[in-house]
Amino acid sequence: MAAPRTQPEPPPPARARGMFRALKHRNFRLFLAGAFLSNAGTWMQTVAQSWLVLQLTDSGTWLGVDTFVATAPGLALTLVGGVIADKLDRKRLLIYTQALCGLSALVLAFLIWAEVIQWKGEARRPSDVWMVLVLTFVTGCCWALSGPSYQAITFDLVGREDVANAVALNSSQFQLARVVGPLLAAVTMSLLGMTGAGGDEAEARAADAGAPAVAEASKTVAGRRSMWGDVVEAFGYVRGRPRVRVVLLCSTVVGLFGAPYLVLMPLFARNVYGWDEAGLSLMMGTAGAGALVGALTLAYLGDLRRKGLLLLGSLFSAGACITALGAASPAAAVPLLFVTGMSVVCLFALGNTLLQQLVRDEMRGRVMSMWILTFIGTMPVGSVLSGAASDRFGPRPVLSACGIVILVFGLAVASRNPSLREM
Repeated sequence: MAAPRTQPEPPPPARARGMFRALKHRNFRLFLAGAFLSNAGTWMQTVAQSWLVLQLTDSGTWLGVDTFVATAPGLALTLVGGVIADKLDRKRLLIYTQALCGLSALVLAFLIWAEVIQWKGEARRPSDVWMVLVLTFVTGCCWALSGPSYQAITFDLVGREDVANAVALNSSQFQLARVVGPLLAAVTMSLLGMTGAGGDEAEARAADAGAPAVAEASKTVAGRRSMWGDVVEAFGYVRGRPRVRVVLLCSTVVGLFGAPYLVLMPLFARNVYGWDEAGLSLMMGTAGAGALVGALTLAYLGDLRRKGLLLLGSLFSAGACITALGAASPAAAVPLLFVTGMSVVCLFALGNTLLQQLVRDEMRGRVMSMWILTFIGTMPVGSVLSGAASDRFGPRPVLSACGIVILVFGLAVASRNPSLREM
């Protein structure tokens, strides 16, 4: 008697297959793994360092200054990094800058371990904050120079067909790191103290070595014009493309008025809710979890139509949640942080994808540098102003005011830019 035939298993749904289709590219898989290790360490350091600055200075203003110093180099160097991304080897630039970021984190950990930085009890020296700021500035310079290459290399690794999925997956790993990093920070700070959480960024983006070299001869010799001429050309290119301009404008406003919800989180944790560093880790991890869900949702949806409409929805959702956070109780703050993280990451991921698909190949590095500049360039201003305002008026009204500005801006954009809804 013949054996019964086994029915072949049905193929997985097309959308599920497409959710991870960019992972078929080996170099992208290696890049994603290395980026996750580095980003998890970065978020560990972010939690530990913000708590360190607050313990040293007991000031929201200094929390804003620390974020300002981290992001201010982007004002001067991000456009330069965009030109470099279009002219030189992106892979090599990423390796060198991330190695320097890791070294900066190790130096900070050593200064705390050797008690050069005194932050506990009666021995606390607020003046020691300058050492933290110097190392923050070094890290900020590295990120400003490498950021455009980090964004533009995604296209090199997967091509135009899979770029939307690759952007969503890259955002997913970053947001997963936002969940894992703060949780690891809480554990290591409890077991090993501040030093244990401060040095883990030494995991540089080792997997970047798997990325292909993109310094073709056309990049190394093409364009004998000055760097300034390349930057001017990029501004002219964007000026003539209204759809690109409106995406950049949305990112600018959210960077300026949305960033304070992260800057003020240590103040909410300690001064408003009476929590310790574990509570801060919970808040940051919750926002990261929401961002992860948002990124994975975009990866599942794939190259969906009407990205512009979803971008507007994310803008309104972020503004509403940030406004509500200003008056929220501890129990309500956790779900609000989840939705805020999800909304913000959807907005930035959709903006990233739209720009990648709208611009010409030879302008990609420079346009992506302008996109990074819209939030890195505005975050220093928003951070300092929100930190100083929270010392004067309290963190609750400051955060609510930021959310209201985002909502008003969203209404203006939706009414005056109908083409955005059709993108």
